[in-house]
Amino acid sequence: MVATAAAVMLAGTPRVQARKRGATLRFVPHADLNILDPLWTTSYASRNHGYMIYDTLFAMDANRRIRPQMVERYSVGNGQRHYSFVLRDGLRFHDGHSVTAEDCVVSLRRWGKRDALGKLLLAATDVIDVVDRKTFRLKLKEPFGLVLEALGKPSSNVPFVLPARIAATSENDQIKEAIGSGPYKFIKDEWQPGYQVMYERCPDYVPRNEMPSGAAGGKRVYVDRVVWRYLADPATAGAALETGEVDYWEYPPADFAARLETNSMLSVFVPDPYGAQGWLRPNHLHPPFNDAKARQALAWMVDQEAFLRAAIGQPKYYRTCPGYFMCGSASYESSIGALPKQDLGRARQLMKDSAYDGRPVVLLDPTDYPFLHAATLVTRELLSQIGVNVDLQTMDWGTLTARRAKKDPPLQGGWNLFNTAATSSDVSTPAVNAGIDGTCDTAWFGWYCSKKMEKLRSEWVRTAENGVRKRLTEQIQDVAYDEVPYIPWGQILQPCVSRRNVHGILEFPAPLLWNISLDT
Repeated sequence: MVATAAAVMLAGTPRVQARKRGATLRFVPHADLNILDPLWTTSYASRNHGYMIYDTLFAMDANRRIRPQMVERYSVGNGQRHYSFVLRDGLRFHDGHSVTAEDCVVSLRRWGKRDALGKLLLAATDVIDVVDRKTFRLKLKEPFGLVLEALGKPSSNVPFVLPARIAATSENDQIKEAIGSGPYKFIKDEWQPGYQVMYERCPDYVPRNEMPSGAAGGKRVYVDRVVWRYLADPATAGAALETGEVDYWEYPPADFAARLETNSMLSVFVPDPYGAQGWLRPNHLHPPFNDAKARQALAWMVDQEAFLRAAIGQPKYYRTCPGYFMCGSASYESSIGALPKQDLGRARQLMKDSAYDGRPVVLLDPTDYPFLHAATLVTRELLSQIGVNVDLQTMDWGTLTARRAKKDPPLQGGWNLFNTAATSSDVSTPAVNAGIDGTCDTAWFGWYCSKKMEKLRSEWVRTAENGVRKRLTEQIQDVAYDEVPYIPWGQILQPCVSRRNVHGILEFPAPLLWNISLDT
């Protein structure tokens, strides 16, 4: 794995105290923002938008420790069954209303009905309610070893705090207003889908009196405005960065990053040293992948090296990995259940055994997301080699994230397969990995359904013993390779690039756009 290298400017440098406010940060996101609700979707564009305008009760720092954020203090009692949380002073929504315990409770209830870890927490919870205006409590009915980890979950879905009146929206419906209590305000009147998103510094935001680290600590803002400028064409984005029209590019294709490394005005870096995992996700509701044999055929079809070589190309930015829960730095790395190597003959036979009838298989292709587009073209070729009739449907990533939520039959607006990627924070344990959430109709897009998996995941979160968790993780991975909720196709390090006059970028799985200042 490549080192995080020179360009990551972490918190704690003397420069922090000397920075002056002003200027506009121009940021090129990896995808267009077309869904404002960071709970309704796991799209990272929506998650990143959430970090701009919302705040969290707890947050993960650069060392992967969970620390209080909106919470001033908390207590744990009754054998770690009772939790009490007190909010810090100065918390205010962008509409002028103070943040209350009710806002937190209603937000957590909505989050817990949709998020993979949140559902496990709510299932173990007896009551979560308001004590007074600044205090709420959570009482468990059974052991749950990840309460603070759940409240400080760093990636999709993040338990952001919304005003109670907005958080009361059904988890199955998108919220209509984007009002948070975070460091930036969303300027809806200047939002132009397909082109730009506009944010302004919130002058009333009160940061914690701590140095920033990851998403934890003081969220100090040193720019007046942030513009997300969506540039789908990598050549256009690269040229804009080199000429100074934009300041910071999230996730350029690896071959572009390699070229930009030669420009002395730019810094190429990896803000998340733990990387991401590529996925091929089948739809479990409709033929042919409602049949486990057809999903097993996909597992035998995939060759990780071929996917990674096509999608990433630069070996220093990828590695093969047989585990569902990451390799390298991950605590639960395992090869249990993994297939020995690609076997197209076996994959072809499994498709026949599944009674696949030759109907078109709808494969969604995000043409504006270069590495997923490349992975999709590899998928199409391999499917053809195992006898599958492929209907490749091209679209942008924003359209795909809306399309994947549809449960309609594939030839009536639904889908059969798509490729995606998830950061290590979203896959590194059985508790957070939404891809193995087997809760059927309420599971992640693809709607994997498995009582066996859910029993094991429930056992996993009830224990705090590492040895027991390791054993359960191996059992879970063995089930995953048999039932195939999705197929992992390797690990990716995603480079970012900024101009050298950009300072203060924090190490984290999501781009955090506070703590950043610009030399003029």
